[in-house]
Amino acid sequence: MIDATHILFGQTLSFTADPFATAPETSVQHHTNGAVVIRAGKIEAVGPRDQIAIPQGATKHEYGTQVIMAGFIDAHVHYPQTAMIASWGKRLIDWLNTYTFPEEAQFSDPDYATEIAGRYFDLALSHGTTTQASFATIHPESVDAFFSAAQARGLRSYTGKTCMDRNAPDDLRDTAQSAYEDSKTLLERWHGQDRLEYVITPRFSPTSSPEQLEALGSLWAEHPDCLMQTHLSEQHEEIAWVRDLFPKARDYLDTYETFGLLGARGLYGHAIHLEPRERDQLAEVGAGLVHCPTSNTFIGSGLFDMAGLKSTGQRVGLATDTGGGSSFSMLRTMAAAYEVGQLNGTALHPLQLLWLATCGSAQVLHASDKIGNLVPGMEADLVILDLASTPVISQRHARANDLSEALFPTIMMGDDRAVAQVWVNGQPVARSTV
Repeated sequence: MIDATHILFGQTLSFTADPFATAPETSVQHHTNGAVVIRAGKIEAVGPRDQIAIPQGATKHEYGTQVIMAGFIDAHVHYPQTAMIASWGKRLIDWLNTYTFPEEAQFSDPDYATEIAGRYFDLALSHGTTTQASFATIHPESVDAFFSAAQARGLRSYTGKTCMDRNAPDDLRDTAQSAYEDSKTLLERWHGQDRLEYVITPRFSPTSSPEQLEALGSLWAEHPDCLMQTHLSEQHEEIAWVRDLFPKARDYLDTYETFGLLGARGLYGHAIHLEPRERDQLAEVGAGLVHCPTSNTFIGSGLFDMAGLKSTGQRVGLATDTGGGSSFSMLRTMAAAYEVGQLNGTALHPLQLLWLATCGSAQVLHASDKIGNLVPGMEADLVILDLASTPVISQRHARANDLSEALFPTIMMGDDRAVAQVWVNGQPVARSTV
């Protein structure tokens, strides 16, 4: 029951500041023997166990030395690519044509869309992901399937019909008009229902004509409270393609900016090979960039400049980008972000990695007042992490001298075995058999 009261005991981890903007060790509040009170789906209190009163009638949950923290937030997903994850050996454009488009064509079948949506959510929850922003396909049925599955699980989730009217197979193309009309109908049906939010979704400039981009820019102007998501500067071949398709554009970002698709509530996936003007414009409007490290390395796209972008005030979230990304796990995604940082000459701190997967992603989704942190007033979406989930992690964890050292082996080597429990909307989630 959502109106139930629970009290959870274990280690608690909350962020008090952005660890990219302050010393990471001073950015968290950590209680080794802590307690969390949940009432009616919200976090009511967090603190030391001996300072938190047990509410009358509360159900007690003992997690020992396991860490209670905000659930992970995956800010860029392609749920229709669930079944084709880890497809071998292609660069972006060939990969889309060989694997992605044939798979997405199947989502005209509502039963297939429902099957994959359910599978995706069960996999994501098993890895501790409690919120995701996903692309659907061009089919309205794919949006209905995603939102229905999310609603049944009580999740806060985001998606939108993926719009493409050129440079795609015939059975995956819409038109400028149908993209606008379908998106508007779906937005009016789903946006704001329970914990669901509609996202206006042009796939990327190469698959949308100027007329379609203009139509979707108009829809966003009519519904400025919605998010808009797309792709930006993922691979050099893609950027060259955009230059050929839009010869008058100043750069890739300008193909969105010209049509009203640049704004604070915009989510721009990848954003690896940015020009100085693009960086300046994205920072000026407060747009959200989404780092997809396992995808960027799997498809060979390049190295995201986390340190450089964060140092100039960019808002950055973290994402699996499944199925271009090679894992449903945000732990594995954090590990990949660390590895990319090392290749760029900047080692990301363990607390910076956790912040990206929670507070950072919540920030780009404009949901920092609802999710992403273990503080009173937030929706009770939680992950409980076992920091000794495997023998190799356990033996390294035993040598830890502080919180960051204790967390880091699980970030680098953890998987779904590290996820001891997930809570969604104030309720514990049964372990999936997926």
